[in-house]
Amino acid sequence: MTTESAPSGLLQLIWLASPALPIGGFSYSEGLESAIEQGLVHDEHSSTDWVVDQLHLTQSRGDMSVLAQAIPAWQYGDTARLQALNNWVMTTRETAEMRLQTEQMGRSLLDWLRNLQQASGDQLRLCASLPVTYPLAMALALSLAYTPLDQALQAYAFGWSENMTQAALKSVPLGQSAGQRMLARLAREIPLAVKTAMQISDNDRQAFSPMLAILSSRHETQYSRIFRS
Repeated sequence: MTTESAPSGLLQLIWLASPALPIGGFSYSEGLESAIEQGLVHDEHSSTDWVVDQLHLTQSRGDMSVLAQAIPAWQYGDTARLQALNNWVMTTRETAEMRLQTEQMGRSLLDWLRNLQQASGDQLRLCASLPVTYPLAMALALSLAYTPLDQALQAYAFGWSENMTQAALKSVPLGQSAGQRMLARLAREIPLAVKTAMQISDNDRQAFSPMLAILSSRHETQYSRIFRS
């Protein structure tokens, strides 16, 4: 696309945050379906608290902090930094299900970038050689929008929030009004999560969530499930 015909940075962020993005995020519940099976989540209030806690305890201190460092690394072409961040994501996935998700969504997003010819050949080859994880591929996509870092992270967080809200609506189940109230609460929490992610250093970044890992492991063999395992 030429400069004149390319979508604005804002439109690119909206596009990347959309549940219509064909990367499969809607097919994972990230432990939520297992939490419902175990009785830990059972209504709107418990669903909202669960997803908000996940935003602050795992997303902001893990994947979002990776994005905060990988986006500028893509823009500066810091290959060593990108490889290190990708390796961190791969080694901190505590279950086969979590690893499957990051690898599958990373490949799908890479295919999307290749199909739309938005990334350079060198960028695509680096991703293909890793293999790329979802946070690294999303960081590349967000870096191409050339928007302020906090806005890029807000777009990612809202896209994640929409997928998790849809998972709750399908599996608790909840109604559409409850889903909108969940999103309203998440929208209020996202700025703090973004601020946290932007302040975290390599030494402080973490993926320690024992209960989530146990629930993800249980989901792999759960008898009846809607979401991918």
